[in-house]
Amino acid sequence: MIISSLLAGLLGSMGFGGGSVLIIYLVNFLELEQKQAQGINLVFFIPCALLSVITYKKRGMVKIRNTLSVTAFAILGSVAGFIILNYIPTHILTKFFGAFLLIFGLWQLFRKVR
Repeated sequence: MIISSLLAGLLGSMGFGGGSVLIIYLVNFLELEQKQAQGINLVFFIPCALLSVITYKKRGMVKIRNTLSVTAFAILGSVAGFIILNYIPTHILTKFFGAFLLIFGLWQLFRKVR
């Protein structure tokens, strides 16, 4: 658990989606339900994200003014996702998550870098 949390925090602070590592660990090794793992991931994400934003801001890599509109829409998307989540059975959600990781991984693997 400690190693997966460290890895998830490290990857998340670098913008690599460390939550995926944590969710995979929680579902496959601790045998939690997908929805429960996603909930834990969201709580886990808050301090990691806050620390990362502070660090990136100090380095001049984050402009707060530019992020306000994005943050507002992210909050709306989170609320909508939470509402929709209540209507999706866990076994379907697990398949969506796996397909998302597969498609995104393939896209990253084969995309042309500028």
